[in-house]
Amino acid sequence: MSRRRPGRDDSPDRLYTLTGGRSRAGSDAFDLVTLVVAESDPLPGMQSEHAAILRMCRYPTAVVEVAAALALPVSITRILLTDLHDTGRISARHPRPVYRLPDHDILEQVLVGLRNL
Repeated sequence: MSRRRPGRDDSPDRLYTLTGGRSRAGSDAFDLVTLVVAESDPLPGMQSEHAAILRMCRYPTAVVEVAAALALPVSITRILLTDLHDTGRISARHPRPVYRLPDHDILEQVLVGLRNL
Protein backbone atom coordinates (compact mmCIF):
# COMPACT_ATOMS: atom_id res chain seq x y z
CA MET A 1 0.00 0.00 0.00
CA SER A 2 1.54 3.32 -0.97
CA ARG A 3 1.39 6.32 1.30
CA ARG A 4 0.35 9.64 -0.18
CA ARG A 5 0.95 13.08 1.17
CA PRO A 6 -2.19 14.69 2.53
CA GLY A 7 -3.77 17.07 0.09
CA ARG A 8 -2.12 15.59 -3.02
CA ASP A 9 -4.48 14.73 -5.85
CA ASP A 10 -3.21 12.59 -8.74
CA SER A 11 -6.43 12.92 -10.70
CA PRO A 12 -6.05 13.09 -14.46
CA ASP A 13 -7.41 16.65 -14.39
CA ARG A 14 -4.70 17.80 -11.98
CA LEU A 15 -1.92 16.10 -13.97
CA TYR A 16 -3.30 17.59 -17.19
CA THR A 17 -3.24 21.04 -15.59
CA LEU A 18 0.30 20.62 -14.25
CA THR A 19 1.68 19.78 -17.68
CA GLY A 20 -0.49 22.10 -19.76
CA GLY A 21 -1.97 19.08 -21.48
CA ARG A 22 1.36 17.59 -22.54
CA SER A 23 1.87 13.87 -22.15
CA ARG A 24 5.57 13.73 -23.01
CA ALA A 25 8.66 15.76 -22.18
CA GLY A 26 10.04 17.74 -25.11
CA SER A 27 13.45 16.10 -24.73
CA ASP A 28 15.13 12.95 -23.51
CA ALA A 29 17.48 14.91 -21.24
CA PHE A 30 16.13 13.29 -18.08
CA ASP A 31 16.29 9.62 -17.19
CA LEU A 32 15.71 8.24 -13.71
CA VAL A 33 19.26 8.77 -12.47
CA THR A 34 19.96 12.14 -14.07
CA LEU A 35 21.04 14.59 -11.39
CA VAL A 36 19.15 17.88 -11.37
CA VAL A 37 20.70 21.07 -9.98
CA ALA A 38 18.84 24.36 -9.48
CA GLU A 39 20.45 27.33 -11.20
CA SER A 40 18.11 29.92 -9.65
CA ASP A 41 15.73 30.46 -6.77
CA PRO A 42 11.96 30.19 -7.14
CA LEU A 43 10.16 33.33 -8.30
CA PRO A 44 6.93 34.72 -6.85
CA GLY A 45 3.94 33.44 -8.78
CA MET A 46 5.80 30.42 -10.14
CA GLN A 47 3.88 27.13 -10.37
CA SER A 48 4.19 25.49 -6.93
CA GLU A 49 5.69 22.26 -8.30
CA HIS A 50 8.36 24.23 -10.21
CA ALA A 51 9.20 26.17 -7.05
CA ALA A 52 9.40 22.94 -5.03
CA ILE A 53 11.79 21.43 -7.57
CA LEU A 54 14.06 24.48 -7.39
CA ARG A 55 14.11 24.33 -3.59
CA MET A 56 14.86 20.62 -3.38
CA CYS A 57 17.51 20.70 -6.12
CA ARG A 58 19.85 23.20 -4.49
CA TYR A 59 22.14 20.16 -4.33
CA PRO A 60 22.25 17.48 -7.04
CA THR A 61 19.10 15.38 -6.81
CA ALA A 62 18.13 12.39 -8.99
CA VAL A 63 14.99 12.64 -11.12
CA VAL A 64 13.47 9.64 -9.34
CA GLU A 65 13.98 11.39 -5.97
CA VAL A 66 12.27 14.54 -7.26
CA ALA A 67 9.29 12.49 -8.47
CA ALA A 68 9.03 10.71 -5.13
CA ALA A 69 9.23 13.95 -3.14
CA LEU A 70 6.52 15.54 -5.28
CA ALA A 71 4.41 12.34 -5.20
CA LEU A 72 4.07 12.57 -8.98
CA PRO A 73 4.63 10.03 -11.76
CA VAL A 74 8.12 10.21 -13.28
CA SER A 75 6.62 11.06 -16.68
CA ILE A 76 4.92 14.16 -15.26
CA THR A 77 8.05 15.11 -13.32
CA ARG A 78 10.13 14.91 -16.51
CA ILE A 79 7.78 17.36 -18.21
CA LEU A 80 8.11 19.81 -15.30
CA LEU A 81 11.90 19.38 -15.34
CA THR A 82 12.00 20.03 -19.08
CA ASP A 83 10.10 23.29 -18.54
CA LEU A 84 12.68 24.43 -15.99
CA HIS A 85 15.60 23.23 -18.10
CA ASP A 86 14.35 25.07 -21.19
CA THR A 87 14.27 28.33 -19.21
CA GLY A 88 17.74 27.79 -17.73
CA ARG A 89 16.46 27.40 -14.17
CA ILE A 90 17.98 23.92 -13.74
CA SER A 91 20.83 21.96 -15.24
CA ALA A 92 21.06 18.22 -15.82
CA ARG A 93 24.10 16.17 -14.93
CA HIS A 94 24.33 12.62 -16.10
CA PRO A 95 26.19 10.20 -13.85
CA ARG A 96 29.59 9.19 -15.14
CA PRO A 97 30.03 5.53 -15.96
CA VAL A 98 31.94 3.65 -13.30
CA TYR A 99 34.22 2.08 -15.85
CA ARG A 100 34.98 2.41 -19.53
CA LEU A 101 35.62 -0.38 -21.95
CA PRO A 102 38.98 -0.26 -23.71
CA ASP A 103 39.12 1.43 -27.07
CA HIS A 104 38.09 -0.84 -29.96
CA ASP A 105 41.44 -0.29 -31.74
CA ILE A 106 43.37 -1.48 -28.68
CA LEU A 107 41.25 -4.62 -28.49
CA GLU A 108 41.96 -5.28 -32.17
CA GLN A 109 45.72 -4.89 -31.58
CA VAL A 110 45.57 -7.32 -28.65
CA LEU A 111 43.68 -9.83 -30.79
CA VAL A 112 46.25 -9.54 -33.58
CA GLY A 113 49.07 -9.96 -31.04
CA LEU A 114 47.43 -13.09 -29.59
CA ARG A 115 47.01 -14.58 -33.07
CA ASN A 116 50.71 -13.96 -33.79
CA LEU A 117 51.78 -16.03 -30.74
